[in-house]
Amino acid sequence: MISLSHVSKRYAGGHQALHDVSFTINPGELVLVTGHSGAGKTTLLKLLPAIERPTAGSVIVNRQNVGALSPRAVPFLRRKFGLVFQDHKLLFDRTVFDNVALPLQIAGHSVRDSARRVRAALDKVGLLALEKARPVTLSGGEQQRLCVARAIVHRPAILLADEPTGNLDAEYAAEIAELFRSFHQVGVTVIIATHDQALLARLAPRVIALRHGELACRARGSPNTDAASGGRSRNSRALRSARCSAWS
Repeated sequence: MISLSHVSKRYAGGHQALHDVSFTINPGELVLVTGHSGAGKTTLLKLLPAIERPTAGSVIVNRQNVGALSPRAVPFLRRKFGLVFQDHKLLFDRTVFDNVALPLQIAGHSVRDSARRVRAALDKVGLLALEKARPVTLSGGEQQRLCVARAIVHRPAILLADEPTGNLDAEYAAEIAELFRSFHQVGVTVIIATHDQALLARLAPRVIALRHGELACRARGSPNTDAASGGRSRNSRALRSARCSAWS
């Protein structure tokens, strides 16, 4: 379980990224964190694996107070997470296989076990045939799928993704959305920061909306679309009209 209680984050220089944010995410949920650019979505995601620490309030992940963890304990916390970054963070001087294998090497897995897991992850995202390629030769969608493979190769309980479809065309974005859906269907907790309304419509997730660093709304998505409006999702209208209820 993930629980935030009255969490605030202020950076050096005085920028208030988050203010008094509280919610709970249960194991196995699919959650989209939405909001305008600068609303605090990325900061919120970074708090969960202790990339950032809260200025006030508590961040609890599986009964651990993330803000109180010692530096030595942080790597053990992060083993629970798979991270898909907005800027990819790929190693362009290494192969596709080597990029995915890196987390396993750091964790001390054997060469044989790593190879088996890497190829299983690449097969899952449709890149097994490209294991010897360099990331620079891949399309934008393929690079994003490579990031997903690297994030799931160690079989995390929680998958975090920051704007995973932000730079992709509609076809590639749909492929990435279906990957996240498949992980959610096998019990992985999936948390995605996005302003992509098409992703919201496709996944019909629980929604946590931020506005200027504060919790603006929490709502459930709907799998339905309005055919009379050219397939426009009801989710966007539901999100705009939903009350900020107390459920979490």
